[in-house]
Amino acid sequence: MIKRNLLVMGLAVLLSACGFQLRGTDTNALTIKEMDLSARNAYGPTVIQLRQVLQGSGVKVHAGAPYTLVLTNETETQRAASYAGAGRSVDYELNTVLNYTIQGHDNTELLSDKLEVQKVYNYDGNNITGSNQESNQVREEMRRELVQKMMLRLQLLNPVQLEELQAKADERARAEAEAVEAARRAQAETPQQSPLEFPVK
Repeated sequence: MIKRNLLVMGLAVLLSACGFQLRGTDTNALTIKEMDLSARNAYGPTVIQLRQVLQGSGVKVHAGAPYTLVLTNETETQRAASYAGAGRSVDYELNTVLNYTIQGHDNTELLSDKLEVQKVYNYDGNNITGSNQESNQVREEMRRELVQKMMLRLQLLNPVQLEELQAKADERARAEAEAVEAARRAQAETPQQSPLEFPVK
């Protein structure tokens, strides 16, 4: 399994060196040229890798950007998918879900969504070291796939769409603020009931 994965990775590097690129993976197609990036785990491998890919794609990642990509939560689950032999070998299914939002000015949420990747690897109780290496390699592949999916999502966005989302978010915020203010005025104008007074005997 490890040899096969190394062969695939080697071919991918060779093809990319020749200028070959899979359709839909051209990260240079991003029209968003400025974006901040944050995550709950600011030094986690996913956010670090995503920052590198964004910068490598010509995106200026900085705190003063008009939009912020926030990785709100990343969860990984693992379950046994199948057994073989006398319980010495087992297939594990790994599942990673990455929730994210894109925020505009004043931390206004413009959109939120999630990405999900799944992979299966074999854990051989007779080869613990090799199985652990394969598990780590699978997790690295899943992280790269998450980052690639995020870049594909970002390719679908452009500044005009984000401006429209920002305008809608601003309108919702104004409507909510006006509703709160109207409720406050109505409460202030409503006569307060005086407490009951009982005659003193």
